[in-house]
Amino acid sequence: MNKSTTQNKVGFRPRGVIPAVITPLTPEGKFNAKAMRKLINYLIDGGVHGLFVVGTTGEFYGLSYEEKREIFQVVMDETRQRVPVYAGTNGITTRESVELTQLAEQCGVDAVSVLTPMFISPSQEQLITHYTTIAQNTSLPVLLYNNPPKTGVNLAAATVAKLAAVLNIVSIKDSSGDLTLTTEYIRLTRDRDDFNVLVGRDTLIYGALCYGAAGSIAACANVAPRLCADIYDKFIAGDREGSLNAQFTLAPLRIAFTIGTFPAVIKESLSLLGIEAGPCMEPVGPMTPEERVKLRQVLIGMGLLK
Repeated sequence: MNKSTTQNKVGFRPRGVIPAVITPLTPEGKFNAKAMRKLINYLIDGGVHGLFVVGTTGEFYGLSYEEKREIFQVVMDETRQRVPVYAGTNGITTRESVELTQLAEQCGVDAVSVLTPMFISPSQEQLITHYTTIAQNTSLPVLLYNNPPKTGVNLAAATVAKLAAVLNIVSIKDSSGDLTLTTEYIRLTRDRDDFNVLVGRDTLIYGALCYGAAGSIAACANVAPRLCADIYDKFIAGDREGSLNAQFTLAPLRIAFTIGTFPAVIKESLSLLGIEAGPCMEPVGPMTPEERVKLRQVLIGMGLLK
């Protein structure tokens, strides 16, 4: 199926702080819909500007097609259009990403985010073809997703500038951690009103906003939604000092990701806050008692725990 991209939601502009939402699991490793509904309300009540599900933080790599369908449906039902919902439709092949994107569209999501292929090493021209084909097969807005530390594949700035010309490719999430690359994305697309840049490294939200980014898709927003949202809200309101203070307060949590195997720190943090998250997908196991002590001290230092 090759849909016309003229069906794009005109004017859809990703913005603000959008949590890269975890996938709550039962002790048996199954999707926990009840816990997801509670988490959605915790995040929205915390002031976030959207929800991004089934991404890297959401352990997309361990979910079946039908599990992804269920997650999309539960999230759409509980969100009730209070904020936009972004769905991760990541695949190694173009065919897989197209199928997942069409599944997400059937479930009524507002936009999709597509990670570069992993394991294989496509050229920049092949990446352009990959993303253009995905965009041509959906009427949804499409966000590019660059995360070379995880995939080993990097979207060059010139490649993103070319893809920004595709009608329903509306944004990029850059999790490279390379602020120079992020700012190059911004510089090369700043003359386009229909494309913007989101940062995916939680320690760089304030810096990226200063350069003209539209916000962030942030894993830490699962744990501290109000604090993350404050970085954006205060910046937009002109309170640069308040925004920077919020960024500095958040930094220790992102830096603490190295205490455990990703995304264990996020799920363990939620558990310490009394929010059900469940285990990570094996082989990622729970944090050790010593690691939990370190994490608890981080949360206490941030004022999230007493």
